[in-house]
Amino acid sequence: MKREIIKTLDGSTTIHLQEWDECYHSKHGAIQEAKHVFIKNGLSLFEDKPVSILEIGFGTGLNAFITFLESETKKQPIDYVGVEAYPIGADEVLEMNYVEELNAVLYKDVFKKMHECEWNEKTVINSNFSLTKRKQFFDEIDDFEIFDLIYFDAFGYRVQPELWSTEIFQKMYNSLKPNGVLVTYAARGVVKRSMISVGFTVEKLAGPPGKREMFRAFKKV
Repeated sequence: MKREIIKTLDGSTTIHLQEWDECYHSKHGAIQEAKHVFIKNGLSLFEDKPVSILEIGFGTGLNAFITFLESETKKQPIDYVGVEAYPIGADEVLEMNYVEELNAVLYKDVFKKMHECEWNEKTVINSNFSLTKRKQFFDEIDDFEIFDLIYFDAFGYRVQPELWSTEIFQKMYNSLKPNGVLVTYAARGVVKRSMISVGFTVEKLAGPPGKREMFRAFKKV
């Protein structure tokens, strides 16, 4: 599948899959989307406490890097696990401009380390942040009550509906600790119904720039 690096409307880059006309991040702003969906409406719920995060779709590393920066600013301990079946290439990593766009030149080596560290091994980035990249398909996830928060950032329902199935959300529900939270940019009715069917309580929130709505789901006990 042909891939190209494009700039989104906030100046940050993403990868565009031409055959699907699908991007790793929003064309309306990769960084803006990540901050709105995953930080503002996800991580912010866990301030002043250690948090374990599962990311569904490690991709370009943007969500992990922004989360690291939040951890660094707030001195918040974070154990981060990113699942990815098809890692991006080293040449694509070099073309991502997140370090510059986030004014994070001091942490350039951290972004590089996130992509260069070994798969399936925990890497200590610093005293507050550890990263484990797991090379696996989403339907292979079998964690049980490990995570406080899930960033669900799979490719869209339009191109990969199987990633938004009841079976996948059952795995997400099982992976979360009691009172855990899942956040995603998606807002389709079929996605909401799948979430509810496995036990999630779902709320609709204002979406990031260019998208009217998004979902946040709770494993309430």
